[in-house]
Amino acid sequence: QVQLVESGGGLVLPGESLRLACVGSGREFTSYYDMAWFREAPGKEREFVAAISWTGGTTWYTDAVKGRFTVSRDNAKNTLGLQMNDLSPEDTGVYYCAGANSLGPYQTTRVADFQSWGQGTQVTVSS
Repeated sequence: QVQLVESGGGLVLPGESLRLACVGSGREFTSYYDMAWFREAPGKEREFVAAISWTGGTTWYTDAVKGRFTVSRDNAKNTLGLQMNDLSPEDTGVYYCAGANSLGPYQTTRVADFQSWGQGTQVTVSS
């Protein structure tokens, strides 16, 4: 069974850090082209957070997380990571990892360009 499974979410105080991981199974991780993290806050649409290219050589972020979040990819370990530092309440939401099954637009941020999704992990930032 082909799966992407996220982990690492939790409840943290503002200013603290979390590291999310997404582990793939059932297919070669290198068969995903771009991979990304999205998040969904209560009552809001799913939004792009960060993404990384097939080789890991290119990364891109939404402006709200630049300088605080770092996306990484280890194809040998079938793992996508997201290091989140200096978290704020605005970062609260369910975080999803996603993989593109085909080569999409350059540095895409669109939900529609990612076809494989995990089930999500909850991140709550609150004092």
